[in-house]
Amino acid sequence: MVNIEIDGKKIHAREGSMVIEAADDAGINIPRFCYHKKLSIAANCRMCLVEVEKAAKPLPACATPVTDGMKIFTRSTKAVAAQKGVMEFLLINHPLDCPICDQGGECELQDVALTYGSDVSRYAESKRVLANKDFGPLIGGDMTRCIHCTRCVRFGTEIAGIGEMGTIGRGEHMEIGTFVQYSLSSELSGNIIDLCPVGALTSKPFRYVARAWELVQRDSIAPHDCVGSNIHVHVKHDRVVRVVPRENEEINETWLSDRDRFSYEGLNSAARIQAPMIKVEGEWQETDWETALHRAVDGLKQVGSDDIGALASPVSTLEELYLLQKLMREIGCGNIDHRLKQTDFSDQEAAPVFPWLGQAISDLEDNDAVLLIGADVARDQPIIGHRLRKAALGGGKISSVNPADFSCHFPQLASCVSTNMLEELVAIAKALLDKSAKTAAPEGFAALGKSVEVTDSHERIAESLRNGQSTSVLMGEAAINDAQFSAIRSIAILIAELSDSRPGYLPAGGNGAGAWQAGALPHRKAGGRPASVNGKNIAQMLASDMKAYLLLNTEPENDCADTGAARAAMEKAAFVVSLSPYSSDAVMAYADVILPVSPFTETSGSFVNAEGRRQSFEGVVPPLGESRPAWKVLRVLGNLFNCDGFDFVESSEVLAELATEVGDISRDNSRSWRCPESLGSSVEYRKPPAYAGDGIVRRAESLQAVARTRV
Repeated sequence: MVNIEIDGKKIHAREGSMVIEAADDAGINIPRFCYHKKLSIAANCRMCLVEVEKAAKPLPACATPVTDGMKIFTRSTKAVAAQKGVMEFLLINHPLDCPICDQGGECELQDVALTYGSDVSRYAESKRVLANKDFGPLIGGDMTRCIHCTRCVRFGTEIAGIGEMGTIGRGEHMEIGTFVQYSLSSELSGNIIDLCPVGALTSKPFRYVARAWELVQRDSIAPHDCVGSNIHVHVKHDRVVRVVPRENEEINETWLSDRDRFSYEGLNSAARIQAPMIKVEGEWQETDWETALHRAVDGLKQVGSDDIGALASPVSTLEELYLLQKLMREIGCGNIDHRLKQTDFSDQEAAPVFPWLGQAISDLEDNDAVLLIGADVARDQPIIGHRLRKAALGGGKISSVNPADFSCHFPQLASCVSTNMLEELVAIAKALLDKSAKTAAPEGFAALGKSVEVTDSHERIAESLRNGQSTSVLMGEAAINDAQFSAIRSIAILIAELSDSRPGYLPAGGNGAGAWQAGALPHRKAGGRPASVNGKNIAQMLASDMKAYLLLNTEPENDCADTGAARAAMEKAAFVVSLSPYSSDAVMAYADVILPVSPFTETSGSFVNAEGRRQSFEGVVPPLGESRPAWKVLRVLGNLFNCDGFDFVESSEVLAELATEVGDISRDNSRSWRCPESLGSSVEYRKPPAYAGDGIVRRAESLQAVARTRV
């Protein structure tokens, strides 16, 4: 620490930090445009000029390191004159279109100009005018407003890892844009909207929707991936009109994925159901809640409990999933599953109590080596991808074994692409065993790996894991949903044990880890306790002609691994009850009762992210029409079935009961060795469509417009 003085205030500052950082820590505001705490220092806007004792001229606070005894003046005549001079130059070419600019009311240039600008411009020449640029369906580019701070350029190269934006020309002829006039492809591209200090880069879906002072800001949690990003939801007239990141250094820092940012359009979709519906002689009729609920209960009672299957989406809240499994078990049925895309359940008894990351999300960037298995982190969990990029840039060695060439925006030590991931993993384990004189191969492994050839890539991956001090082996959605998942898991954990690495999972959905804790499984109750009667998993349900289904926040024809078989099973069932915010042609064809339930913005609840962190939230807008929170609907269904323990008034009471059952849950991803019977065979990998993970995302028009341009 060094002792400095800013505007007469004596403070302690970190040695080597910049003046602007020391000022921010002390609560002293210095105007800035190009500086951002998460980006490199550019010092090109010059708005942060300050006077430093004994310096011949004002210095940029963002690029001037503190020294012991330094005296800085941010409000002196010299400093203010320099700042006003910079502001005058910035406004020379800036258009006077604040009344029609979407940034109006939350514009950094407006705020600073109020203090450092003038009411009259001395500039009488022609202003520079640039054509607007098309950056795709998500971001609008009004480049005449650009002040060349280069935040967007630095974000692309430093954070997103894609150098798509840059500058051409010099002086007032300099322009910022994409190099080849393409749309932005990063899954984090929407963050440049927040970074832009003016109205040059704005949200296209939000354009002309509302002014900042018309919005009410409420906090929530993003439900679409296992990160659990913290978000601010902006509401106007009880309608969600925008979502922006809420800073949380331990989870998403200041960033947000495009899926979490723009999916709110799906909340306002025309496909939302606003009243309960029942099918009468093949025709749909809107009805009241009492009639619909009794119809649902009567229809399920006519089917034996063994013939009812419950399918739940991992974007459902903890409270909803807990009540669903409690209801099913109270009526004597264990057929419940949330693992909609999984196909191999042969080792589910040996699975962890809940599959988790094995470490805190923030710890990922401190790893020396990471092996990703079936993990498309750039698309499925962009914030995880960002953390791993920071690890790679810091010297960490990131490797991957994937069924396809997944794009990643960080340097990789080695990448093995094979539709038989198991064979690649056996080769890595074999390389680890060959270099370990003290560790014997586990039973059956020698025969399994006899025909496997160890390549240079396998050797390098094994060496990076063996030599690293902090290393991880992470299984992603493509591995979890692989037909050989049980074998992949066995070898992945063997690799972790041989290299003293942390095994971890990247589960699907915003509450994939929480669904295990809540007991939305056929073989385990809440807290991982064994079920008294093992029910059927989703694959068994779809193959065994179940007579009735209870669906929670899911559309099986879109969400299941075998979409065709799922739809056929729904159509063949005698009775289907759908608890969903949405209707579709498929649901209207096979369902008999549709109960409109609220999405996450209209209910209170909790999600558990990949690191096992439970995050609770409140509804930010009232339920649409006659829709109701799903936990309330499940509570009433429990009462109508005459089940005990369904007398909840608040969702917090449900969570409290669940917390009691979960207790101090085990966080252990290890498992006993189980040798795969064979290496299996290559199976064609079909990459899931972009932005199709859940019903909300599928109905976000702007995201779907982006999906049509991507594989």
